[in-house]
Parts: sequence; C-alpha cells; structure tokens
Amino acid sequence: MTKTILILNGPNLNLLGKRQPEIYGTGTLDDVHSACAEKARELDLEIDFQQSNSEGELVDLIQGANERCAAIIINPAAYSHSSVAILDALNAYDGPVIEVHISNIHKREAFRHHSYVSARADGVIAGCGTQGYVLALDRVAALINT
Repeated sequence: MTKTILILNGPNLNLLGKRQPEIYGTGTLDDVHSACAEKARELDLEIDFQQSNSEGELVDLIQGANERCAAIIINPAAYSHSSVAILDALNAYDGPVIEVHISNIHKREAFRHHSYVSARADGVIAGCGTQGYVLALDRVAALINT
C-alpha cells in the first residue's frame, strides 16, 4: 500500500524563483514539486503537494491529514515565527513531521531564529536550498518504514 505524504508550503513560497533569488534560489515551486514527485516515486510514496498564503487553510490541511497521510513535510515560511495555530494543529497530528526551510534561518534576522513548528517537528532541515524537501522525503521514508 502506497503511503501519502502531505507537503505543505506557507506564504510567499508561490513566489519562489522571483522573490529574493539570492536567498531562495532561482528554482520555482513547480520545480520543487517535480523534484518531490520524482523522489516520492523512488521511495514508493505518494505526495499531496500544497501551498497557501492563508494560515487558516494550512491549519485545515494539517487537520485533514490525520486520516489520510503517513507524514507531513512543512515549510511554514513566515508562519514559523508567529503561528501558534499551526503548532496546535501539528500537535493534534499523529504522524511524523519534518520542518523544512530553504534558507538557514539561524543566519538571518534574529526574529527568524525561533520557530514554533520546531517544537513539534521530528526533524528540521534548514539551509539546504530546495534540496531540503528531497532530504525530508528520505527522512520521512525512514521514519514511516521502521
């Protein structure tokens, strides 16, 4: 039975490739989706790849994952530093959670050094560019197949 992994992308990630390419690179969110889909096939996983600029929509997607997804990979973007609602939704989720940041948030502005999501995450990948998503899929596969 193939397992589904929810991959969530927070605000402004729809602008990848256009917004601050010196920080986030020139790859687009479609490029990330393609790389994740290819890796998922190698790992015999399905992905549900989503992006929203709305905190409430991200919470709804997390809440809906409990019954249908084996794990969540989340790049909460700016909500990392402000959303207790996303943390609460993740705390109600039963499976593994991997947090991804394209940039190294610890080398950036001080307010970015704290992530509410990290308090729930089973792993955090930061500063590996968009390759962090592929690394997260490898980690999720190890966690759900043990």
